[in-house]
Amino acid sequence: MITDYVYVGLLLVFGIGFVSAAFIISWMLRPHRPSLVKNSTYECGEVVKGSPWIQFNVRYYLIALVFVIFDVEILFLVPWVTIFRELGLTAYIEMMIFIALLVFGLVYAWKKGVLEWQ
Repeated sequence: MITDYVYVGLLLVFGIGFVSAAFIISWMLRPHRPSLVKNSTYECGEVVKGSPWIQFNVRYYLIALVFVIFDVEILFLVPWVTIFRELGLTAYIEMMIFIALLVFGLVYAWKKGVLEWQ
């Protein structure tokens, strides 16, 4: 029983050691010749104009949050659908409550105008 933990611990130590060694060796072998051109900001081949600290519309973040919520819903829904017949009525009711909450959230976001792209 305790030997299982020793194996896991050794695997963890070797894994951390391997990654650390790879980083150290690549740091030692890489060429390091900084120049003004290499340290300049590069943006799609264009010269940078203005400040990088601009404010974005909050709708971009809200649309991204709505996307993530429904993306996670699919992650929960697909495995449930694959074994639906084996789960029974209780799992069906639980999933319908989950979907109802998500639909309520979508309707709320829609009514608040979050999904408007203007």
